[in-house]
Amino acid sequence: MRLPGVAWLALLLPLLAVFASTAGAQDHSNHTGAQLYTRFCASCHGAGGRGDGPVAPLLRVEVPDLTRLIRRPGDPFPTETVRRIVDGREVPAAHGGRRMPIWGYEFATATAGAPEAGATAATTLIDRLVGYLGTIQRHAGPAVPAVPIAPTPPSARQEDTR
Repeated sequence: MRLPGVAWLALLLPLLAVFASTAGAQDHSNHTGAQLYTRFCASCHGAGGRGDGPVAPLLRVEVPDLTRLIRRPGDPFPTETVRRIVDGREVPAAHGGRRMPIWGYEFATATAGAPEAGATAATTLIDRLVGYLGTIQRHAGPAVPAVPIAPTPPSARQEDTR
């Protein structure tokens, strides 16, 4: 029997909620950014971060391609903006309502009874995750050199005297 997309979504959303609610119940302090991404993000954003995870087709919104957060070579990675989106402090206007779990809250609950320790742990985990996202960037635009490249004049070339 083949279930329609809506039925799969009805089955998967509670499962995703369990994953999100157990984020704090497990110790993730030794996880790398890549491991955190695989555990918490890849189901929607895909293993490579391109928005093609196994759950993505079942969602009513387009899942963002996380490899295109830098538009052109030389542009800085938007670390603080990405951090604010992941931890729940910012919702991009174009995305409408928030459909992604608020990982700042989920990670902070890791240390029940110690709010300061939970906040510190959440910050550390989010920093690792954001750092990993910075490593998977591919540029949307053509490569643009920061300084025009010109041939080096012969008088400026240093010869190898070995």
